[in-house]
Amino acid sequence: MSDASLAPVRIDAATQMGPVHYTAANLERQIAFYRDRLGFQLLRRDGDTAALGAGTRELVRLTEVRDARPARRTTGLYHTAFLVPSRWELAQLVRRIAETRTPIQGHSNHHTHLAFYLPDAEGNGIELAWDFPREAWPMRDGHLYPDGMERAGVDIDDLFLELERDPSPWAGLSAETTVGHVHLHTATLDTAQDFYQNILGFDTTLRSESFAAVFVSAGGYHHHLGLNVWNGVGAPPAPPGSIGLRYFTITLPTAAALQAVTERLDRAGIAMAETAEGLGVTDPAGIGVRLTTASA
Repeated sequence: MSDASLAPVRIDAATQMGPVHYTAANLERQIAFYRDRLGFQLLRRDGDTAALGAGTRELVRLTEVRDARPARRTTGLYHTAFLVPSRWELAQLVRRIAETRTPIQGHSNHHTHLAFYLPDAEGNGIELAWDFPREAWPMRDGHLYPDGMERAGVDIDDLFLELERDPSPWAGLSAETTVGHVHLHTATLDTAQDFYQNILGFDTTLRSESFAAVFVSAGGYHHHLGLNVWNGVGAPPAPPGSIGLRYFTITLPTAAALQAVTERLDRAGIAMAETAEGLGVTDPAGIGVRLTTASA
C-alpha cells in the first residue's frame, strides 16, 4: 500500500472525467455508430484518428489499428458512461436506439441515475445515463447505500412521457453531454483503491465485497470511476494494439490542482510522461490515464 500520509489528501472537488481514447479496428464503422445511432458529432479527423463529441466537447477519440483484435478476460474498459443533462434527452436516445434497432444489454434505475447499457460497433461498453438531483441520491456521509447499489429496471413508459410533454425534434447530443464516469476491469480491488484514493485523491463512495467493486469520486459525486474484478483477480492487461481502451482522461479544474496530484504521484514513485493530451500515467492494472486541466 502507498504511504498512509497521502490518504487524507483529496483531489479537487471540481474534478471531472474527460474523453476516452479507444483503439479501433475499423474507424469508419465506429464513426458511423456513434454519429448515426447515438447522435455524436464528428469534431475532427486527422488520418487514422477521429474525435467525436457534443458541441465542442470531445467525448471519444478513436485511432485505427487495422489488425487490432479484441482481448478477453483482461483489465481495461467495462464501460464509459455518457451523461446527458435531461430525462428528455435520455428518452430521445432510447427512442433512437429503438428506431435504429441497436441491440442493448439492459437498463437500470440505480436511484442515483438511470442507465441503459449497450456495446458499440466493436464491443466497447457504453452506458447512456441521466442523473437524478443530488438530494435524491441514496448517499449518507459520502457513501452509497445499500451495499452494492440496489437496482431496478427503468420505467420506459414513464420515461417516454418526456417526449409527449416536449415533442421538439432531437438534433443529436446536446453540448452539455459529458463523460459521467468510467468503469474499469482491474486486477485487484486493494491496489486499485489505493492508487485512485490514496495517491490520486478520490473519495471512496462504495466498496462492496459481494459486488466485487469499488466506486470513487470527487466532490461528493456518486462515482467518477468504477473498479471491479469481474474478469478475475489478477487479470492481465490487454496486449498492446488490442481493440478497446488506450486511456481515459481525468480533468482537473486548475493547474494548481493538477500540480497537487503530480506531487503525490512523484512521492509515490509513479512514472509520469508529458504527452500532447496531458500528463500520462499507468495505473497498477496497466490501464492508461491522462491527467489534464479544463483550460487545456
